[in-house]
Amino acid sequence: MNAAEPIWALGLMSGTSMDGIDAAIVETDGERIVTFGPSSTTPYDPSLREAIRAALGPDDPPAGLARDIADAHAVAVTALLSRHSEFRQKIRLVGLHGHTLFHAPGEGLTRQAGDAARLAASLGIDVVGDFRSADVAAGGQGAPFAPLYHRALVRATGETGAAVAVLNIGGISNVTWIGPGDEDPVAFDTGPGNALLDDWVSQRSDLDCDRDGQISARGTADAAVLAALLADPYYDAPPPKSLDRLDFDVSATEGLSLENGAATLVALTVETVAAQLEKLPSAPARVLATGGGRRNPNIMAGLAARLGVPVEPVEAAGWDGDALEAQAFAFLAVRSLRGLPLSLPTTTGVPTPTTGGILHRAG
Repeated sequence: MNAAEPIWALGLMSGTSMDGIDAAIVETDGERIVTFGPSSTTPYDPSLREAIRAALGPDDPPAGLARDIADAHAVAVTALLSRHSEFRQKIRLVGLHGHTLFHAPGEGLTRQAGDAARLAASLGIDVVGDFRSADVAAGGQGAPFAPLYHRALVRATGETGAAVAVLNIGGISNVTWIGPGDEDPVAFDTGPGNALLDDWVSQRSDLDCDRDGQISARGTADAAVLAALLADPYYDAPPPKSLDRLDFDVSATEGLSLENGAATLVALTVETVAAQLEKLPSAPARVLATGGGRRNPNIMAGLAARLGVPVEPVEAAGWDGDALEAQAFAFLAVRSLRGLPLSLPTTTGVPTPTTGGILHRAG
């Protein structure tokens, strides 16, 4: 592609919450965002969700799981393009994140499941996959990986003049700091987002999450349990740093009621975010929250009280929090195609700006 030529790309993200596949279309040259296209979320079939859950961890995943995940992603793409047929012939590239089954950068390992070659053949569109491996192989954390897209968003929507923090409250929470000048973004995982809370609720009720904060609102955080959870040495470590979904030990919560446990885990997310934001180069003037946690009023209110600056969903800046991660991998796919860096020393700790991704041609 011509270095200056924007193209339409479609990004795919399967997050740690395992609720489904986000698909989003953007027009980009890998440095700026030209136009936002449509997006959608396709829930996982329950049997595939359970197969993914069972495969989390260091062991090799079962044969066929990468194929099944790729096929589910093909369904998600087809569903989006069926509703927006005007984009069928426009999409030049797909970015497939896959689903992270295991992430241990200290051991030089990160594993995202999803057969990119199969997806390219199924869709008839070139696919970039395996975004994180090159960063980890070079000594980086392999996460977070959306910061360069966050910076492009800030620049595209005029959120400049003061430092801004983009806080992704997904299964795991991570933050990107974008300074008011030409500084490189700074990013790292802060701790849990929704994963522990979702697991707590789903294992003890017929609900799949603390929807609208209704369960945690009826409880009270247990101070002793919260202190035990906050003793994890991860929180004292300096960035760059990243987490796996299975890194947390929440055994201290056993014995709490459904409501008190939920309130304690909400407090854990709030307290860890607040403490970790103190590690940023400067205090942000504004925090823009994305991920499912932005919909939990108890998390958002707790953050606003602890941080003392406006904490708003990214929609306040005109962004789409449901599509943002998928958009990021469309953007990163184009950067990969152009050989541009996907990660920086300030975002993953990789020694030098590093590109990545593997291109799979459709034919």
